[in-house]
Amino acid sequence: MSERSDANGADRGLAELRRRMHERLLESMDFGAAIRMSREQLFVECSGRVQDMLERSGHPLNADVRRRLIREVLDEVFGLGPLEPLFEDDEVSDILVNGPDSIFVERLGVLRPAGVRFRDDEHLMNVVQRIVRNSGRRLDERSPMVDVRLADGSRVNVIIPPLALEGPQLSIRRFSGVPFDLERLQGFGSMGPETGHLLRAAVSGRLNIVISGGAGVGKTTLLNALSADIGARERVITIEDAAELQLLGSHVVRLETRPVNLEGVGAIDARALVRNALRMRPDRIIVGECRGAEAFDMLQAMNTGHDGSMTTLHANSAKDAVHRLESMLSMSGFDVPINILRDYIASAMDLVVHMVRLPDGRRIIGDVSEVASHDGEGIHLRSLHRFRLDGIVDGRTEGAFETTGVVPDFLERIRARGVEIDAEVFEAGERPVEVAS
Repeated sequence: MSERSDANGADRGLAELRRRMHERLLESMDFGAAIRMSREQLFVECSGRVQDMLERSGHPLNADVRRRLIREVLDEVFGLGPLEPLFEDDEVSDILVNGPDSIFVERLGVLRPAGVRFRDDEHLMNVVQRIVRNSGRRLDERSPMVDVRLADGSRVNVIIPPLALEGPQLSIRRFSGVPFDLERLQGFGSMGPETGHLLRAAVSGRLNIVISGGAGVGKTTLLNALSADIGARERVITIEDAAELQLLGSHVVRLETRPVNLEGVGAIDARALVRNALRMRPDRIIVGECRGAEAFDMLQAMNTGHDGSMTTLHANSAKDAVHRLESMLSMSGFDVPINILRDYIASAMDLVVHMVRLPDGRRIIGDVSEVASHDGEGIHLRSLHRFRLDGIVDGRTEGAFETTGVVPDFLERIRARGVEIDAEVFEAGERPVEVAS
């Protein structure tokens, strides 16, 4: 018991020392001179000052603890405080801050405590405000929600009181520094080789593709991977609310929506950007996520010669993705009979790729369906590939990828474009792929 008390006392002592050094560093800084320094020069200058403070503090610290303290103080000044070490873990995909001492990370599909904490609400709020200020945005009671992007491309959502009842809430979605390709996704068990072959042919053959799924299942990751099969000479224009796509092509123009400014004006939405993109001589248009009225313009692009366009949307199934598109078109003022609306969707879309998260956390392609036709009952989808979930044994997901035997109508169309695709990709059968936890 006494050993634990001693350890807790030592931790509190180090936290207090770190706080005092942080304050003294800020007090001693010449901010006029700091503005003229590069980030690297400022970092070296501050490191030296913290080292001097430690030497004068009279605390007998070993070299490892000294290095850790210097780093923690610099993280407070330049970075995200206690969250900074989490960005060095490539397996962390999400960082979720529910309060100063309630921080979780998603690692390899599983949520777990992060093992770090802020001192208090004020400490957390200081880091939150630093993130927002660095992005040129505003966060206060009048604007209590904000989406921003960090320098490394990570997407950040912040919501504060009065909307967040328990204090500031911070959600960070991280993205791999090296974009995934289809081979890596196959290696992780996210799809079978036949599905990978089909998707490569679909992109090369310029099919229009919708990627659907719930939040955090890997829609953007798959979209990035598919971009590797876009032709090198094709001009691609991307449209996003917060730029996070890392397309692998060489001729990519990235557009990003703009929220209202501090005066409450100046917003540019995705629909305006899609319309503008049509005037920019695109070969393909990629909308990071369809959420509303821009769905009409996206489908219009697909219907007017911009074959090979792609988008993502939130949905619980491939069928639900089609229903959501119908709802988006209705809400965008597309006031026509339902049969005409469905004909518009069916003629624009070729393929729906639906992603799911398995019970053990693995993200996979659960279904690949062709948009076949429509009638009075709705738009018909024909499943080509799917994952069959058999059950959970000792925490591991058991199942297999299957091909249904359906030969899609678009097969001859992509072959006419010079894209080869093996017939066995559509032969019915089970393709066992181990999906480890």
